[in-house]
Amino acid sequence: MDLNRLLAPPAPIHLIQTHQPDPIYTDLDEPTPSSSIPTEHSPSSLQVPPSPTAKSLGGDTLRSRADSFNSTAETTRNRADSFNSKAETARSRGNSDVATLRSRFEGDDLSTEEALRPDRKNEKDFEIDDSPFAFSPGQLNKTLNPKSLAAYRALGGIYGLERGLKTDLVAGLSVDETSIPEKIAFDEATSLARSTKPLDARQIIAQDDIVTGHDVKGQFHDRKRIFKDNRLPAKKAISIWRLFWNAYNDTVLFILTAAAVISLALGVYEAVGQTPEDGEGQSLDWVEGLAIMVAVVIVVLVTGLNDYRREKQFSALNARKDDRQVKAIRSGKSMMISVFDVMVGDILHLESGDSIPADGILVGGHGVRCDESSATGESDAMKKTGGAEVWQRMVEGTATSKLDPFIISGSKVLEGVGTYLVTSVGVNSSFGKIMMGVQAENEETPLQAKLARMAKWIGYLGTSAAGLLFFILLIRFLAGLPNNTDSPAKRGSTFLDILIVAITIVVVAVPEGLPVAVTLALSFATKKMFKENNLVRHLRACETMGNATTICSDKTGTLTQNKMTVVAGLLGTHTSFARDIELMDEDKTVLTFAAAFDRMSPEVRRLLLQSVAINSTAFEGEEDGKATYIGSKTETALLTMAKEHLGLGPVAEERAGVEVVQLFPFDSDRKCMGIVIRLACGSYRLLVKGAAEIMLKQATEELIEISGEALNTTELSESARLSASANIDDFATQSLRTIAMLFKDFSQWPPIGAETLEEDKSMAKFEDVCQDMVFLGVVGIQDPLRDGVAYAVKRCQDAGVVVRMVTGDNITTASAIAKQCGIKTEKGLVMEGPKFRQLSDEEMDEILPDLQVLARSSPEDKRILVSRLKHLGETVAVTGDGTNDGPALKLADVGFSMGIAGTEVAKEASAIILMDDNFASIVKAMMWGRSVNDAVSKFLQFQITVNITAVILAFVSAVSSSEMHSVLSAVQLLWVNLIMDTFAALALATDAPTEKILDRKPTPKRAPLITTKMWKMIIGQAIYQLLVTFVLYFVGYDILGYDTKCSTPNFNNECGSLVAFARDSCFTDLRTQCTDTMHTELNTMVFNTFVWMQIFNEFNNRRLDNKLNIFEGVLRNYFFIGINCIMVGGQIMIIFVGGKAFQIKRIDGTQWAVCILCALPCLLWAVVLRCIPDIYAAKVFDFVSKVWLAVARPVLKVLGVVFRPVGKGWHALSRNVFKPAGRFGHRMTSKILPRRTNASDEDTNGKGKNNGTADIEAGSEMRRMTTRTTAPKTPPHLRNTSAEFPMQPPPITLTTAS
Repeated sequence: MDLNRLLAPPAPIHLIQTHQPDPIYTDLDEPTPSSSIPTEHSPSSLQVPPSPTAKSLGGDTLRSRADSFNSTAETTRNRADSFNSKAETARSRGNSDVATLRSRFEGDDLSTEEALRPDRKNEKDFEIDDSPFAFSPGQLNKTLNPKSLAAYRALGGIYGLERGLKTDLVAGLSVDETSIPEKIAFDEATSLARSTKPLDARQIIAQDDIVTGHDVKGQFHDRKRIFKDNRLPAKKAISIWRLFWNAYNDTVLFILTAAAVISLALGVYEAVGQTPEDGEGQSLDWVEGLAIMVAVVIVVLVTGLNDYRREKQFSALNARKDDRQVKAIRSGKSMMISVFDVMVGDILHLESGDSIPADGILVGGHGVRCDESSATGESDAMKKTGGAEVWQRMVEGTATSKLDPFIISGSKVLEGVGTYLVTSVGVNSSFGKIMMGVQAENEETPLQAKLARMAKWIGYLGTSAAGLLFFILLIRFLAGLPNNTDSPAKRGSTFLDILIVAITIVVVAVPEGLPVAVTLALSFATKKMFKENNLVRHLRACETMGNATTICSDKTGTLTQNKMTVVAGLLGTHTSFARDIELMDEDKTVLTFAAAFDRMSPEVRRLLLQSVAINSTAFEGEEDGKATYIGSKTETALLTMAKEHLGLGPVAEERAGVEVVQLFPFDSDRKCMGIVIRLACGSYRLLVKGAAEIMLKQATEELIEISGEALNTTELSESARLSASANIDDFATQSLRTIAMLFKDFSQWPPIGAETLEEDKSMAKFEDVCQDMVFLGVVGIQDPLRDGVAYAVKRCQDAGVVVRMVTGDNITTASAIAKQCGIKTEKGLVMEGPKFRQLSDEEMDEILPDLQVLARSSPEDKRILVSRLKHLGETVAVTGDGTNDGPALKLADVGFSMGIAGTEVAKEASAIILMDDNFASIVKAMMWGRSVNDAVSKFLQFQITVNITAVILAFVSAVSSSEMHSVLSAVQLLWVNLIMDTFAALALATDAPTEKILDRKPTPKRAPLITTKMWKMIIGQAIYQLLVTFVLYFVGYDILGYDTKCSTPNFNNECGSLVAFARDSCFTDLRTQCTDTMHTELNTMVFNTFVWMQIFNEFNNRRLDNKLNIFEGVLRNYFFIGINCIMVGGQIMIIFVGGKAFQIKRIDGTQWAVCILCALPCLLWAVVLRCIPDIYAAKVFDFVSKVWLAVARPVLKVLGVVFRPVGKGWHALSRNVFKPAGRFGHRMTSKILPRRTNASDEDTNGKGKNNGTADIEAGSEMRRMTTRTTAPKTPPHLRNTSAEFPMQPPPITLTTAS
């Protein structure tokens, strides 16, 4: 064998016989070909299998009709697609007279054409123009939909696929591949697969010729063109026009628009169709209708653009969370590539815990079992057989339906290691086809659901107030009709003004901005969290993490750096060595690394190399352009030690000369891994390494005389066992991970008397053979703490979060590291997993408050721990990196998986991926989670204040006005609504968290949305704002002296001379005109003061606690500054140029000063409110709530009886008018907005004709979650009353400060 040949790096991947078969063989009955084909369990080399260009599997005759293999004998047969022996045989399809009865599989009697016949729905996948490959995507898919050995045979097996896809089972794809000039035909690929070249004739890739992963222009051009890449087409984004429509698709806005149109029409009629009365100018009532329409358009535009921005952010988030790195072989070198860059023809590694990224065929491996329940519904672990073995069984006629070489995308690798050939990616893969039909929609978080329910209750109250106002004003309007001398158009305009004000109050009262505020806060937080190495996979985790009360953290890689180095060790039980002598006791003889390894004899050195290099799944590769070892950090540390001190060369070469008989992958329950190799003398050696104290229990002998020529062993005495145990404890107290190595030689495999696996009698059970082992030695591996981890743990503890360490290390090492981190305190409890799982539920609940370290724990221990903590009411965050950690990650409130060391199963089970595996990133996630909750609370506090003030002010002013006009016009209320729902949400949702956010305890799960502090600010600010606006509205004439101004005869400009004032008519008209002008000015001042109070109160709401510095960090929040500049600029522009549209009049400097001075004290009033102790405020609110309930219940019952007929009428109107109108609008919109993608998109997506409908449905779902809340409906439990008002007010929950 040429040792310069480049071999695939992983140890137990491809298996072939060590002897060389004849180059060409012409008779299938000869034993040579059979023995040359690798089998999964045969004693074998770790060298990769030969290329399909090697050795012929056929005879002299190749018949192309059915691509069958025949011998040179004369045979006649009815069906051509079966494999026959050389014997002269005549047989029909249903009757065989062969001497040997052979096994059959489903579809064995199918011809190539039948096995690869396209389905009607997928015919286009079989029609590929100008393809350099032998197979089309449709033909490759026939192997898996369902699994078909007949299709696999028709494609020429693993070697036919290799040839037809122009790849190499050893070296994979070339990184320099762009376009492929030479084509290969189907018959050529499948026939060449049956005539392979000998191993030595295959192309050898020299080490110096390897091209590492680098960017190549047009890389894999033809593969992408024919087979596509491994991306699913993004769900067609909701168009901006659809988002505009969603923002406008609100019953309240429809009614408001209709009323505005009628008002505009009546205003135009008054201005054009009627002659103004003497002394009156041209009517401008049409301006209000037009202004309302413009205001509605602005609200819709801003809301739609806001939704569009959010959609873009979530699309980017989804793209990031689906990306991951997989291990591939390209140009003979193992490298990490993005899952999106996987190509058909790639050779990918398989390891326990991997999530399969694409469909394919297993090339070779050890003990590969997959969980395909997510893809096929099959709950059993599916054992995989190498493609070469399956092909050989077909040749021999012993293939059965139980053979399964198929690797299905979306499934999980439960155990084993191997490599597989990718045959389908992206939309052509099994998982891709499933995902195209069920692309996930954005989820609604618990906080969004809570706020949506609260918005409904607030909407009930606001709608009730608006309805009450409408009927009061309507009764007044109807009562005044007999004495009303206005024109019909004027009276109609008055009625419309009443209706518009009532509807506008509903618009303001319904807090549709609450769910939007959550979405904005989440989108902003997830974007920032990604920059801080937290990839949020589920939005609900973001808000939940803010209230976490306990964190169960792994040690390795999370609290430590996961940069492991062997720093000490023990050979046998007598020879100690260390890098730093201080690591060992002074009374012991300790050698340096060089001195210890120099003493070793070649035989002992070889044994140690086998234990480190052969019994390992790590392999050579590149990271950041540098050669390194890739795999478990523990194993890479051992390989580094072997390279530096044992003369380890290329790992692949070391493994190439060893025959692997059986592999025992690492198991987290038994804490070890093992491998069985065949020695040159014909005997077998079992090598095991794992947790030191567990391995020591399995040893009954020890290695002595490391300098001896032979492996001399002796019985492991009790004193020697205690000495080794003491060394292990010494290492552990130095925070070193201890790994022990054992071995044992056997004369045969499986050993006599050993229990074997049911499915394969050539494989022994690990528990039966790992007994009475020889103790080779133990090493201590150092993994330093991460910088800042102790500070991060301290910050968590200050925030009221208990940090627990859950680790597989022994109790001594775990305790030592926990003390360094600050997790372990003097009174803290440390326990081992085996003892913990034996406790009863009651005993667990008793010790959990004090439990700080759980050592030697299994994934099941972690799951039990999480379950009991949740049972005690804790909000639990847990970290995990292994496949078996999946249940615990799923069960926890927030599961964190490791982005570097974590398996794909763990990542999919988690809610957040730690991209740097760092505990400090968990603290960042907690800060952002609290920031999201705070942002929502800030916005809720601000909006409810505006709701209360605006609704009461509009209601009281409209009822008290002789003209039945509110001091806040419809257009003004729409501007306030824009400030309240959109601008404030943007401003208050974008405050970044500071370290001070961790200075408080987490919020309990059942805490109310509105706390006592919030109620104190809401009620207090509402009282102040109503007091100021009512004083201005009712007493402003007297305070500002408007009556005096209108009584003084100084109107020379209007009348021309003082003599004119003697005429009563002129004076009366002028006074009326003056009064109207002063009234408009006063209303303008009330509106201006009201808006400025909201702007100043927005600063108050930046803090939720009782601290006074409301400007902390404001200069770092550019969003807040920018939004407030827009609000201030918009308000100034409205006052100066709003005019008739906003029903205001420009005010002078003095009046501006009055407005600002009336609004500014709300900042000082907030200081007063914060100084009021929460406990006193809670008592006051408790008393008020009791009075409210006592008064509200009977009142609401009466209102329910009174308005029941109105409710029935409204429902009838909605059913017979609004719903048909909505359906008509939907149909018209569907005609205007495209519901389906164009033809090119259909080709890309594969299911184009359904995409449009999916987009419409997705848009509707997004609409329900995040856009404007519609007019509230009666809750289900109240629907039997048919009333428009609920019979019970919403409960008010008060909390006091702790």
